[in-house]
Amino acid sequence: MKLPPQNRRAFLQRACRTTATLLVAPGLRAAKTKSLHLATNAYSWHVFYQREGRNFAADLDSGLADVVASGINGFEPGAGGTEDVRNLLPLLRRHGLEMRSLYVNSTLHEAAQAEESVGRILDVAREVKPFGTRIIVTNPNPIRWGGPENKSDAQLRTQAAALNRLGRELAALKMTLAYHYHDIELRAAAREFHHMMVGTDPRYVTLCLDSHWMYRGAGNSQVALFDVVELYGHRISELHLRQSHNGVWSETLGPGDIDHAALAAALKRKRVKPHLVLEVAVESGTPKTLTAVEAHRRSGEYARQVFADFA
Repeated sequence: MKLPPQNRRAFLQRACRTTATLLVAPGLRAAKTKSLHLATNAYSWHVFYQREGRNFAADLDSGLADVVASGINGFEPGAGGTEDVRNLLPLLRRHGLEMRSLYVNSTLHEAAQAEESVGRILDVAREVKPFGTRIIVTNPNPIRWGGPENKSDAQLRTQAAALNRLGRELAALKMTLAYHYHDIELRAAAREFHHMMVGTDPRYVTLCLDSHWMYRGAGNSQVALFDVVELYGHRISELHLRQSHNGVWSETLGPGDIDHAALAAALKRKRVKPHLVLEVAVESGTPKTLTAVEAHRRSGEYARQVFADFA
């Protein structure tokens, strides 16, 4: 087909631009992949070590060397109090690991316990802020781990009020509170999870989206996971990443039950770039073919490909 001169010129210009984009894109993507910060949660290493008859916490210096060997940049520990982080910070510095986020458990559904938890978490936050930590993740404890009891409406309101207070106090420190959950909070029409979102101020309480706990807690449902992204995507400050095959946790993050490429695209549409934390883990039925270092190395490579645009 013969094009008019002006149209032909415009067509050739567009074709050249497209060709140039195709030639440059792989290099740009490789640069993004390399620069993407990726952290790992301490829980991952505990369970991998445990299945090898080892104790990750018993020799943190050696354990953190394994984290570095896996190619991961950051470490998200769990801390019970200030002493835990005081012991940890020199080791993180020695190994060149960042700690952009920190996981602290809390009990917030009873007023007296909530007061203690909020004070303790704020003490920890002040301790780690100079190190560059900016996100404090908390998962309010259930009434009883493994038990059938659900919190009452009054307890849920008390818990939401405590999260709001903690979030305000952290915001004053220029830090972010991220609410985390497991499958327990998704029982009874997920009323605990949803009230922690609806009953709190988005300015002070963000969401640590744990993709697999949402998937599992909703009966192995990607529909539920992506609905939560649609409802609360603008509040997601952190993302915990794990995979499964036929409902059983995988040794690595990769293709499986959850479409992480679609999840990355959904978050991109929401214009959020959460802090990425690997939480690959093992359970009964998980294949045992890789060391902790190799499993995390492969998981990191996959995450950096899928979430390259988050760099």
